Amino acid sequence: MAGRWRTRLGILSAATVLAGGLTACGGSSTASGTPTLNWYINPDNGGQQRIAADCTAASNGAYAIDVSILPSDAAQQREQLMRRLAGNDTSIDLMSLDPVFVPETSEAGFLAQIPADLQQQWSDGVVDGAVQGATWKDQLVAAPFWANTQLLWFRESVAQAAGLDTSQPVTWDQLVAAAQAQGTAIGVQGQRAESMTVWVNAMITSAGGTIIENPDAKGEDLRLGIDSEAGRAAAKVMQDITAAGVGGPGIDNRDEAATANLFQQGGAAFMVNWPFVYAQGKAAAEEGTMDQAVFDDYGWTTYPAMSQGQEAKPPLGGIDVGVSAFSEHQDAAFQAVSCIVSEQNQAAYMVSDGNPAALESVYDDPTVQEAYPMYDTIRESLKAAAPRPQTAYYNEVSQGIADRWQPVSSVTQQTPVTSQEYILEVLRGERLL
Repeated sequence: MAGRWRTRLGILSAATVLAGGLTACGGSSTASGTPTLNWYINPDNGGQQRIAADCTAASNGAYAIDVSILPSDAAQQREQLMRRLAGNDTSIDLMSLDPVFVPETSEAGFLAQIPADLQQQWSDGVVDGAVQGATWKDQLVAAPFWANTQLLWFRESVAQAAGLDTSQPVTWDQLVAAAQAQGTAIGVQGQRAESMTVWVNAMITSAGGTIIENPDAKGEDLRLGIDSEAGRAAAKVMQDITAAGVGGPGIDNRDEAATANLFQQGGAAFMVNWPFVYAQGKAAAEEGTMDQAVFDDYGWTTYPAMSQGQEAKPPLGGIDVGVSAFSEHQDAAFQAVSCIVSEQNQAAYMVSDGNPAALESVYDDPTVQEAYPMYDTIRESLKAAAPRPQTAYYNEVSQGIADRWQPVSSVTQQTPVTSQEYILEVLRGERLL
């Protein structure tokens, strides 16, 4: 587990990291003196690499951008970056960060301070949840690039047969009843991984609660809100899914990709997932691996609510771009980030890679609207979305939730209190993850 190499104060010291064999590398410049910026990116369909090439060309020799691809797993991405940054590695200039790791990276002093004018520029017109995710201690510390959110996906014919009115907000209770009545499943992510925290956090915040009540506190002083009415409401949803038998096959091993495949293949007529599933389904229909009629039956609406009349707080994901505090080319790096997160590049990236833009104006782009007919639902969802808990100790909190809320069938009304106690013991150094 990534959490085992962390100290109680957050991350390993540079000395510890270097003792483990990692060494810092220097920055570089081309023969013409143009600085080469190394951008560490999360895996995608090649969109970030294309943006790097386009921004290099547009800079007219001010900089060149090379990319290095991080592991696909978010925890492994964090571990690789943190180890290198803890060693003052000057070879990292730019980094694509999951918003949940922004507070930890900033708190450790690994992010360069963003000039005031760029803080304003990079937050103007950006959906509020994305700005929150890129902010730590009231300062924007990274640039919002894309801002993902989950929707409720369904087969229109099945929802209609169940009498489910998807023109209105749908509750988890209604969803469970509809799936049970139609003999189908609800695609959820029950894997012991980050996706479990995404689900639990969305339900707790949608029920009016919060996982962390004082995010700025030191680890042992954190106050958690998992053991609460909102936490027990989240546990009840999992209990209801188990009791109704609508979790579907392999629920405890399903991540987002497996859930999308289950929905695509007819194993579930309902699903909560990110918008990439639409592009995936479209491609399958065009390739002939899925019947076109199945794709034409795809429907979507906003994330399920916890109760009637209570607005859901959908999951918020995405990527922010940070400038390393150890970069030897920070001025050029800030210029490059402005190019990377431009409206043009966010729109192109959404179309090419299926990742929703952080800028609201992108959703008025006809190309985006053609590629994603649910663009307005995505925008509405992003406006209502709630970030996962922001804390420098996110790894302990997230892993603690994943460990105690899985398997789904084991969740009871005691799970919120037992998981909260477990996490607090880890934060106090009394247990290891």
